[in-house]
Amino acid sequence: MSQKRKIAILFGGCSSEYEVSLQSAYSVITHLNPQQYEPILIGITQSGEWFRFLGNLEKIKDNTWHNPDDCIRAIISPSRDIHGLLEFHAEGYRTTQLDAALPVLHGKNGEDGTVQGLLELAGIPIVGCNTMCSALCMDKYKAHKIVSLAGIRVPSSFLVTHNVHAMDADVIFTQADEIGYPLFVKPVKAGSSLGISKILTKEELLPAIKLAFSHDNEVIVEGAIPGLEIGCAIWGEKDDLIVGELDEIEVTKGFFDFNEKYSLKNSTIHVPARIAPQKSAQIKHEAKRIYQALGCSGFARIDMFLAPDGQVVFSEANTIPGFTVKSQYPKMMNAIGMTLDQIITKSIEMAIKS
Repeated sequence: MSQKRKIAILFGGCSSEYEVSLQSAYSVITHLNPQQYEPILIGITQSGEWFRFLGNLEKIKDNTWHNPDDCIRAIISPSRDIHGLLEFHAEGYRTTQLDAALPVLHGKNGEDGTVQGLLELAGIPIVGCNTMCSALCMDKYKAHKIVSLAGIRVPSSFLVTHNVHAMDADVIFTQADEIGYPLFVKPVKAGSSLGISKILTKEELLPAIKLAFSHDNEVIVEGAIPGLEIGCAIWGEKDDLIVGELDEIEVTKGFFDFNEKYSLKNSTIHVPARIAPQKSAQIKHEAKRIYQALGCSGFARIDMFLAPDGQVVFSEANTIPGFTVKSQYPKMMNAIGMTLDQIITKSIEMAIKS
């Protein structure tokens, strides 16, 4: 019988999306094939400490994993000779070689290419998108520029690179007037709709920019796109892509912010989206073009708008989408018969072979 492959699962993270990561990671670990893989669980605290976790998986789910009984200080070594994990024990360090690593980290310091860069240095295959793609997709402004160059429509926008002083507020107001209200104000590099505001008037603009700056050092101000908010789950690499059913987010009040995303208090997610088959095929084609333009591989969720004039407008790409059984990505893939177990297994095997 062949030896099980050792797969690092990284969870937690120094990010405002720490709690979301715990739920996604629990789902991934419990859907990992135990006959093929040995999970090596690497927890990262909100303060940025790294540990190998050896306790009950339920402690990840309820955020009690970080304790002395279950954790050993550990870190992924950048040395390709070690090709894995360093664990720091009282009697010295131990090494664990890894066959691949699956970061289940949402937002900053995990989804943005930082951890992927460490894994690439170490020569450890990454399950999911590589360093450059992860960094690019995390930066909404740069991702929009790339997708626009590929001939796909993006929202009108401008970038604010430092906190607003009185002398440059007039410039911002002028740029906002040129786009027209309503506007969305977003941190450039943050996920799960954190720090995002929808504003209807000039008076709301500067406070919204201040809020966004509390999450990042750059802010993007975008024109709102009327129409349907559509998601597309994609798996694969280059031209060999599997596309899930589209989903459609219906919001009856407000917009799809962080709280709404995880409570669905005023929202319904329809899978498949309530659009004609021909239009659905067009949107899937455009999503594949976006996926390829941004250099995605493994798995990614492409978020778009279907404008009233029928045009597809790119919103953002999520390189580590939510992986709970209730998350958008698994639901869209499950709608075409691809289970979460299959997604994980296929993604690991593709990373190891590449």
